Amino acid sequence: MSRSSVDPVLVVEDDPGHRELVMDELEDAGLQVQGAADAAAAQEILASIPVALVLSDLRLPGADGLALLAHCRRLPLPPAFIMLTAFGTIPQAVEALKLGADDFLTKPVDLDHLVIRVRRVLDNRRLQAEVLRYQALLQADDFHGMIGNSPPMQALYDQVRRLARASGPVLVTGESGTGKELVARAIHRESDRADGPFVAINCAGIPGELMESELFGHAAGAFSGARQARRGLFVEAHGGTLLLDEIGEMPLAMQAKLLRVLQDSRVRPVGGNREVDADVRVVAATHRDLGPMIQHQQFREDLFYRLETFCLRVPPLRERGEDIDRLAARLLARFSTAMDRDIRGISPEAMARLRQHDFPGNVRELANLMERAVTFCGGDTIEVHDLPERLDPPRIEPAPATAFTALWSDDDPIPTLAEVESRYIQWVLQRLQGNKRQAARLLGIGRRTLYRRLEGSSAQAGDGFDHREV
Repeated sequence: MSRSSVDPVLVVEDDPGHRELVMDELEDAGLQVQGAADAAAAQEILASIPVALVLSDLRLPGADGLALLAHCRRLPLPPAFIMLTAFGTIPQAVEALKLGADDFLTKPVDLDHLVIRVRRVLDNRRLQAEVLRYQALLQADDFHGMIGNSPPMQALYDQVRRLARASGPVLVTGESGTGKELVARAIHRESDRADGPFVAINCAGIPGELMESELFGHAAGAFSGARQARRGLFVEAHGGTLLLDEIGEMPLAMQAKLLRVLQDSRVRPVGGNREVDADVRVVAATHRDLGPMIQHQQFREDLFYRLETFCLRVPPLRERGEDIDRLAARLLARFSTAMDRDIRGISPEAMARLRQHDFPGNVRELANLMERAVTFCGGDTIEVHDLPERLDPPRIEPAPATAFTALWSDDDPIPTLAEVESRYIQWVLQRLQGNKRQAARLLGIGRRTLYRRLEGSSAQAGDGFDHREV
């Protein structure tokens, strides 16, 4: 944890006139400021509120500035510290710096110069905090290649450990780019089959007429071009795990044959006369909702129930909170190394822009964004301008002054605050063509909050929006 940029500067000076002068100068520079006349009063303030920086005179009534500096260094979150004195000597400066002071100035001090030094110390502390934060993110443990400590991911890890002890097939669901194959590999590595092979196939990438041969193998001469026998992936995965990615793309006829294999643990190669044992644990993955596919007879209901005995949902990135920070830090380090770039971090503004994005492409999209950012970054920090413009917050072009006031006529009664809020939300939605994600971001509220307020006003006619749609 680091000090916030809005935490105040504490000026500790026993001369009231000088204290007020310094405080006024710092406030004019846009900083929040607190004042104290001695070390005891300063310690009371430090115990009650977070402070970003202490600017203290060396000579104080009672405990001096060095004692106050030592007290600050013992705090759980030490503030930055600048020593200010009219009696500055080299030994005193060295002692203050040894104790952890960030800077040492002597009176009389030029106030413009003081503001510059204060800002410099605050900026240096902020950068140090960012570096430490990114180092912690890079050192965070992963779970079989999956990075994230958010509650949804912790729950997923626990489910993986539990399911790994079972033997039945597993259905892994989740949006594209969430890392379903990583989940399948984690199940394999956590199971007693970890020493066996892990074999993966994307059902969407295999033509339907070749899928049976790919999975079950074929005998020599089974079809044109089959000059020699070939083992299928079920046999290749014997004793281990087979991932059937995008199971929803498997043809219905093949689904029936897969169901029989799951029941009997035996496969018959195309054109073969004998069945072959296949001791394989099947993990199926899909980004599609199989329920509607069953209703439209595009997926077998009996196969679905066989697979969904053990079902895992991989959460989308937008539900994973600060995992975005951890993933971005790891991806930044990976691409910086691969491209031989010395990029040390992501600016707070750029990181805020990433956090505000919904990431419909999930982790895969974030990886693409970070690769692009590293490629185009001209310095040692990823800045907002290194990110794609599509991440920019939505803008509403200035409208005529009558655009919003026209929601009421002069003959209407004065609206309540709730009515004003409701009509304003509808006005924003109309300007954004009904895009609720952008509307929530622009209004500064969460989408759930927006939906609740829309539901509260949904009885009003004429909004033209389906509030159930995300």
